[in-house]
Order: sequence, then C-alpha cells, then structure tokens
Amino acid sequence: MQTRLTLQMDDKLVALAKAHAKKRGKSVSQLVADYFSMLEKMEKKPPSKEKYGPITESMIGLLEGAQVNEEDYYRYLEKKYR
Repeated sequence: MQTRLTLQMDDKLVALAKAHAKKRGKSVSQLVADYFSMLEKMEKKPPSKEKYGPITESMIGLLEGAQVNEEDYYRYLEKKYR
C-alpha cells in the first residue's frame, strides 16, 4: 500500500531534487523512498571494517601481539630528536 507524503522544502532544493531524479530516470518520490530504504539497511547492518588508504591498510596488524607501551614511544622520540 502506498501513502501520500507531503514535504516542504526550499524552491531551489525542489528544483535540484527534480533535476537529480530526471538524470537517474526516477521520480522524486522514488529517490526519497530509496534514501529511507538505504537508511534502514545501514542501521541494521553491523559496522564493517573501515577502508583506509593503501599505506595505512598495509600497516594494520603490524604491532599485533607486540609489547609496546607509552614509555617505549617516549624513548623512541628521545632517540630520534637527540
């Protein structure tokens, strides 16, 4: 069953929505419905591993199991900047 929904928006935003919908061969109503469907799916989906840049991705897990603490970091900085 479909129900009518009335939205109030700025004229410029309405024009933008209509142009966006036309480019995609959809109605504004379908765009709004797609948006809310997407929101619902995102809320139900468990958080996934975030994608990082290639350098960061290559470093993930490097220190797994390492016994490193804050003192080690400060010692490293002292050596580096002496």
